[in-house]
Amino acid sequence: MLLAIDVGNTQTVIGVFVDPAVPNDPPERLPGELPGLAHSWRISTDGDRTADEYAVMVVQLLATAGMSLPASGAPGTADGAREIASVVVSSSVPSVTAALRRMVTDWFAVSLVVVEPGIRTGMPILYDNPREVGADRIVNAVGAIDLFGGPCVVVDFGTATTFDVISAQGEYLGGAIAPGLEISMGALFEHAAALRRVELVAPASVIGRSTVESMQSGAIFGHAGLVDGICRRIRAEHGGATVVATGGLCGVVAPYCEVVTAVEPWLTLHGLRILYARNRSPDPKEAHA
Repeated sequence: MLLAIDVGNTQTVIGVFVDPAVPNDPPERLPGELPGLAHSWRISTDGDRTADEYAVMVVQLLATAGMSLPASGAPGTADGAREIASVVVSSSVPSVTAALRRMVTDWFAVSLVVVEPGIRTGMPILYDNPREVGADRIVNAVGAIDLFGGPCVVVDFGTATTFDVISAQGEYLGGAIAPGLEISMGALFEHAAALRRVELVAPASVIGRSTVESMQSGAIFGHAGLVDGICRRIRAEHGGATVVATGGLCGVVAPYCEVVTAVEPWLTLHGLRILYARNRSPDPKEAHA
């Protein structure tokens, strides 16, 4: 089994695939379901956690699903728990990248692939400087082209709202980065003395009847308008494209976006599975080109 970990600035997504290999002909799936994804979790990202703390946390999460990680220098589990054989990591937070690398090295007898510059992606990256592209954006692009084909646009609703454009030939063309929904609302709360934090849900009408509803309207419908506007401009420049929504807040905003044609909350995990398959190394403990 494969443990996939994607570390964002706000949230960390963890998933377990029963088979590291990516099926050539995936079975029919419902929206939001990924072939082979057995379990998934979202937790808060904490750049101050140590490798030991991550090890304890991951072990506890896996135990809730009857799974385990084989300890370094120890035989297989005696309790019959299903064991993880490999780990793949992408991270936007350098301190967490280092902690997870150390966690695997010190604690577990598994192979490791870290998504970083030089890794084999199978995707031409047409950025002026390919090393500037965040690991999560490349992982999303790889997952999207596999699931939906090209051309496509991936809209990731996270700390930032990112737009990544992939051509019909499977090339990463670039994209756009905008402040995320929670960052925008946090800035509004910090700089407007009379306003307070509100729940991020859409009001019944775009015309708010209270301050809370007015803020919710501006946040949800305003962010949906941002997504629609940028994606329409991308389509005007590049032609028609499937628009795929992902990320922790995709379920909040995507239903109100006119251009979104598919929602895949676990797209990054699927991309990680593909990149692991392309970079797996049965011998070394860690494989990164």
